[in-house]
Amino acid sequence: MPALIPTEFSAEVTWLGLVPDRQSDLCAVPQTELMMWFSGPEGDSHSGLTRPSCSRVTSLHLRGTEIRNVRQLSIVAAEDLQEIAANIGLEALDPAWLGATLVLSGIFDFSHVPPGSRLQATNGTTLVVDMENRPCNLPARVIENAQPGHGKAFMKSAKGRRGVTAWVEREGVLVLGDQLRLHIPDQPVWAGLASAKT
Repeated sequence: MPALIPTEFSAEVTWLGLVPDRQSDLCAVPQTELMMWFSGPEGDSHSGLTRPSCSRVTSLHLRGTEIRNVRQLSIVAAEDLQEIAANIGLEALDPAWLGATLVLSGIFDFSHVPPGSRLQATNGTTLVVDMENRPCNLPARVIENAQPGHGKAFMKSAKGRRGVTAWVEREGVLVLGDQLRLHIPDQPVWAGLASAKT
């Protein structure tokens, strides 16, 4: 019996990008297509089967420990970008400023799809959602440089709207206009979730 449920929810790829060198600049460079290898998007500095651990997992690993890379991609929703832009006083928010890999349109409350969900293109290319991405200061600085006076409000405005991180489960090419279908785990919410968060 399949453990993942194909849903009626799908999203269109409206923007693709890659970050050539995140050490020098977080900004992504727009692309018309991206090759997704098991190690991540070809040419992106976030790619790799492993990565050094960061502040997000310090409760598990000392910073810099080599761990599995489940943050190969940053995926954001076009609807969330519009809302963030409005909240920080901009007409639009360039996904390149966020170092985004994909912008998708069409899935409601995208930043909160269940961890372990799959996004599958018609050609079979499949991405696995790791978890909700959290706002950080890096995009705020890029936004502030591009649009002075607007970057400082980013972190607060992007809370719950920053999209998800993901990794490649099945290799293939993604192109602008592709439709990705959402598959969710056939699993109830863990009964201990509320008490574990307190």
